[in-house]
Amino acid sequence: MRHVFLVSVCAIAALAVPGCTTNGEAEVERAVQDVLASDESSLNEIMMNVADPNEAVRHFSAVAKERPDDIAPKRGLARALIRAKRNTEGALAWAKVVDHPDATDDDRVDHADALIRNGDWKKAEKILDAIPPTFETYKRYRLEAMVADSNKEWEKADSFYETAVELTTRPSGVLNNWGYSKLSRGDYTGAERLFVEAITYDATLFTAKNNLVLARGAQRNYQLPIVEMTQAEKAQLFHTLALTAIKQGDVEIGRGLLKEAIDANPQHFEAAERALRALDSNVVN
Repeated sequence: MRHVFLVSVCAIAALAVPGCTTNGEAEVERAVQDVLASDESSLNEIMMNVADPNEAVRHFSAVAKERPDDIAPKRGLARALIRAKRNTEGALAWAKVVDHPDATDDDRVDHADALIRNGDWKKAEKILDAIPPTFETYKRYRLEAMVADSNKEWEKADSFYETAVELTTRPSGVLNNWGYSKLSRGDYTGAERLFVEAITYDATLFTAKNNLVLARGAQRNYQLPIVEMTQAEKAQLFHTLALTAIKQGDVEIGRGLLKEAIDANPQHFEAAERALRALDSNVVN
């Protein structure tokens, strides 16, 4: 499609009347350049959002070598590496981006994100601390909350999570993270509330459903929550509840929940059957 369109533009230029002025030729040249720029932008979008992540890495690596002074392909490469789950390389790539004179605070936030994915929490914290407080974005506050969590600074974490929720129209992920933070502190009712809210925004978020079951199980509430779920999810949630009950010493309840998990699963549920066999074996011994 690209070549057809470019040929059409060139054909129009070639068919211009002999009296065409220099200004007219300049306009045609600008039109061609606009098409090329638009074409490259479209290709970059495809590579970033649709293409295989490692193919995107190869694409942006090549462009970055061709244009070493251009920050755009460096950004593309860093994002592609993170998307490909090559976090060590991604963090190094983002370090090169933020060293560029055209780097922005958004780039620095993405660098911090890459460092957190790579387990370098202290360095990520330093980068976030250096960003002006007036730079307020959802991603910045979500990362600030995660860093505060890692430092067990609960009040700061809650404040950052609350701000992050306010700055997005799709808060299910950050609500789930906030709920898990509450769960890790032993605030099970607070965690349960946040997981329910996360599922309200995204009924497909199984992680929040599983975390909700953990929060309920920690309170010895072994009933499945009334949320939308598939049969396979129902089986997994029964399994999670069963293991929670067994760990808390409610062995017979756990045994019954394992049987529920096996019955609910539309396919063979090896993990639940193995746990039930191990439970029966320990009782017999």
